[in-house]
Parts: sequence; structure tokens; C-alpha cells
Amino acid sequence: MYSHKSFGTSRSMSYRAGSPNTSAEIHDGYTDKQQEQYTKYLKKLKTEFQDRWGQKPNFSIEFSDLERLKTLGSGAFGRVILLKHSKNNKLYAMKVLEKEKVIKMKQVEHSLYEKRVLEAIRFPFTVSMECSFKDNSYIYFVMPFVPGGEMFMHLRRMNKFEEPLAKFYASQVVLALEYLHFCNLVYRDLKPENIMIDKNGYLKITDFGFCKVLQGRTWTLCGTPEYLAPELILSKGYGFSVDWWSFGVLLYEMNAGYPPFYSNEPMKTYEKIVAGKYRCPSSFSSDLRDLVRNVLQVDISKRFGVMKDGVLDYKNHKWFKGIEWDAIVNCRVQPPFVPKYKNAYDTGNFDKYEEEPFVPASYCRYESVFIDF
Repeated sequence: MYSHKSFGTSRSMSYRAGSPNTSAEIHDGYTDKQQEQYTKYLKKLKTEFQDRWGQKPNFSIEFSDLERLKTLGSGAFGRVILLKHSKNNKLYAMKVLEKEKVIKMKQVEHSLYEKRVLEAIRFPFTVSMECSFKDNSYIYFVMPFVPGGEMFMHLRRMNKFEEPLAKFYASQVVLALEYLHFCNLVYRDLKPENIMIDKNGYLKITDFGFCKVLQGRTWTLCGTPEYLAPELILSKGYGFSVDWWSFGVLLYEMNAGYPPFYSNEPMKTYEKIVAGKYRCPSSFSSDLRDLVRNVLQVDISKRFGVMKDGVLDYKNHKWFKGIEWDAIVNCRVQPPFVPKYKNAYDTGNFDKYEEEPFVPASYCRYESVFIDF
């Protein structure tokens, strides 16, 4: 495969529609009335997000209580480590970033922003912060352990997803992007590597290093080459439209096993994206082809998710027929696929890495740079 570099939520997170839906309403799309009711729920979540954004969090976990077990992932700035709480045996995933590397890669602002975002967001299909720490050499983000591993790994193993599974995943990504955008957050790095699968088979979007609060437009060039939107590449200034483009690329890759725009040379990849030329595999259904065509629109004014009907363009599209959106957000649909794992400590859904020690310096490095962490 192409390589890039019970099902219930907690009561506080559950969405309850104001009135019962008929089966016709559920299966034939999402009505304006349903969306109006759901928007009230999003407004509540946004208020809670804004409250947390403006507060300094109080963490109950002590760094000394966390026992390192093994490495789950490795990237340009650091590692993700599986931890166990020594007192209650609860498992966590800790993202460890080396201060010096963050500074050299000019990612200080992104890292500080990611911390604030993870502290503030709460949605069924996104990860959230449990606590954070810093020492003389590193900064640490502690999050829940998601044992199913990356979507990318499962996509690689299966070569591609069958449409029912891709549809199940896509519906959650649509709802997650709707939530983030409602909170004025642009994500900017949607791809299979940044989507985890939990023990029940539902998704958790992770890695918010490129996420930011957006008022109007922004011009920062960031993301993954194959997933960049044309307007981002052309430095035109952009908004939430770039996330919907990336969703179109993800939709294509989940169903094909490879992205729609690719070349060994990044500049040629960018040329293909800007031209908007791709071919759908013959295995794509007509409804899937139609949806991909409406998302991978170079003309932003014609792109699904950006037009006057917003996210209803997705919720009412024929390819999503049969998706019960309210049941999805409450995690009450039986997932088509549940990752296998033997026990709570099983890391078989993650690649293996050589363990490396973290040795903090004897003095505080870059203290002034990370003083607000």
C-alpha cells in the first residue's frame, strides 16, 4: 500500500435529539430540523470549549506516578510512549517532544497551541489532554491510550477499506470536522496516520500540532503534501475549506488504498493537486464517485462543506444513505471492524521501535521559550 510519511459514550458527551426521528428521516438524510437541533448541541460544546480555553487546567496526575512501558510511535520531534499509572494501573499515551528539536524545526508556536487545543476540546472522535508536564529538556502531553492503533496501519493491512467500513469512518470524520469548525478550529493535517481506532472500533483524531483558532483567513503553509488543498499551495489565504479538501483525499484513499494525487517529486504532486486531475478506480460506486467529485473541487465555491448548506451536503448525500448520524455521534452503531487485542496491555496494533532513554539536562534549557507551557 502507498505510504505517507457496549458502544456508549459518557453521559456528559452524549447527544439526545429533541424529538424522535422517523426511520425515513434517519435513512434518507438529515433534515433541517434535525440539524437545527444538533446545532444547539454544538453550541453547548463550543461554550464548554471556550470556558476550558480560557482556564488553566488542574491536573490530578503526578509525573512520578507514571511508569514507562514501551514506545508506540516515533516522529520528527519526539516519541509517543505507553505509560501505566502506578497507583490505579490506568494506561496512557504520552507524546514526548524534545525542546531543542521543536525550536530547530520552528514548531514552538504549534506545540504550545496544540497543548491548549488538547486541553480544551471534548468530542467523541477526538483525543483530549489528560495532563501535561515539562522538565529541563522535554515537554510531555499525556493522553488516553487508544489501543486499536492508527487507521493507516489497518489500511495498509487491508490494502483498502470496503465501502461500508469507509462510510462508517467517514461519517465520524465529518462530525469531528463539523465540531472543530464550529469551535473555530481549522485542523490542517487530516490523514490516516493521524486517526486512531479505539478498542470499540470508533475513531479518535489525534495530533493537533497544526490546529489553530481561525478568525477569517490564514496563510501558513503546513500539512502533508498529498493532502494539501489547492488554495493552500497557491498561498491565496484559506479557511476551513482546506479541511474539507483533505477529507476528500482521505475519502479517496480509504476506498482506493492510495491517494488521488501523488508523485515522487513534491512539486509534481502540487501541480496535480492544483489542476485537480485524478482518476477514480473502477471499484468506486457511482455514489462514491459523485461524492469525491464534489469534495475534490478546486473551485472552493463548489466544494462540499463550504457552500450554503454546509455539512448537510454530506449528511444528505446518497453515499451516506443509511447512516444514522445521531446514533453515530453517540457511538451506538455496531462498527463493521473492531481491532483485535489480547488484553489492555496489548500493543500489537502498533509498530515496534527500539527503546531510547529520555535524559533531561542538568539545567533548564530554553526556559524563556517554554515559560508559558
